[in-house]
Order: sequence, then structure tokens, then C-alpha cells
Amino acid sequence: MLLKINPHNPQKRQISRVVDIIRQGGIVAYPTDTFYGIGCDIMNKKAIEKIYQLKQRQKTKPFSFICSDLKNISTYAKVSNIAYRHMKRLLPGPYTFVLSGTKMVPKIMLTKRRTAGIRVPNNPIALALAEKLEHPLISTSATTPDGIVFEDPSFLHDHFIKTIDVVIDGGPVAGVPSSIVSLIDDIPEIIRYGAGDVNIFE
Repeated sequence: MLLKINPHNPQKRQISRVVDIIRQGGIVAYPTDTFYGIGCDIMNKKAIEKIYQLKQRQKTKPFSFICSDLKNISTYAKVSNIAYRHMKRLLPGPYTFVLSGTKMVPKIMLTKRRTAGIRVPNNPIALALAEKLEHPLISTSATTPDGIVFEDPSFLHDHFIKTIDVVIDGGPVAGVPSSIVSLIDDIPEIIRYGAGDVNIFE
């Protein structure tokens, strides 16, 4: 299903409709401030495994996930005062922060070092989904295993019609990946330069 949602002021009824599908184990594609993302409920292991299959990705490489706000992050990650100050300045925005995960994060979502990649994107639709779901939402770019990027939701829908339950048309996205910054042990490390200014970490 291709569902148009207002990118600036998402209709609550449409967000509820998508969240109902996610709660039932559905896979959705949605806009972020970088790419269109593919996601599901972080607490639904079967749905997560479907996304691993869809992306042909090894389970040793966990997906990042979207939290609805900074307060929500502290439920799923260990956030020091220094990390909090950095994130407060930059979020919502096109950043993925690598932090130590808490016991609330399912094992399938953690690296061997028990770290997780967490996003709070500057996109009203993505944030509304995570807020309504009351759990984080898996976030992996809507690409094929061989790296084809779908920036047009209608093409995305046509390609994934058999594997994704709903594709949200939330208008154009930037098409640039997020910057990835590790804040483990309060030592900032830039893992990937992408959208978003990372000068404060250099």
C-alpha cells in the first residue's frame, strides 16, 4: 500500500493506521531527513528478521533505530551528561549516535560490544511514528542489497510491493546518509561523514 502523509503536519489518523500495521508485525517504508527508511517495531524479532532477509544483511551488523526524542533515548542507551549535551545541540537532525545499549534493547539490535546506533531524525513523519508506537522504530535505508537507492516513494513501492506492507509517500528527502558519531566512553569518534556538521567532534 502507498499512503500519502503530509510531511510537515502528519495526519494523526494516517499515523495511527501505519502504527497499527507496525504493531501487527508489519514492515513500513517512511521518510527521514536523509533517505527513505525501512523499519518495524524494535521489539518484534520476527519483523526484524524479515528486514534482515529483505536487505540480505548479516545479523552481526545490527540496524540503527529511531527514538522519538532525547528523553526516549535514555531508556535504550546509556547517556552521560557529556553525550546528552552533544545530542541536545544536534538533535533532531541527520546524525546516528553510537552508544552503549541498555537492557531494554533486544540482543538482535546490539553489536558484540553491546552498542547501538540511535537516531532522532528531523522528520515529523518518522518522529510521529516512533512516538505513537511507543517503541523505537528500526531504521535502515530503503536500498536494494546491491546498493540501489530509492528516493521516489512510488518506485520504492513498486520494487518492494511483495515485502513491505506500507510505503509512506512523505515527499522528497535529502538523499544523503547520516553522519555516524560514536560517543562511547565520552570519546567522540566520527565513523562516517554524512549530512550534518560534525566539526564540534573534530
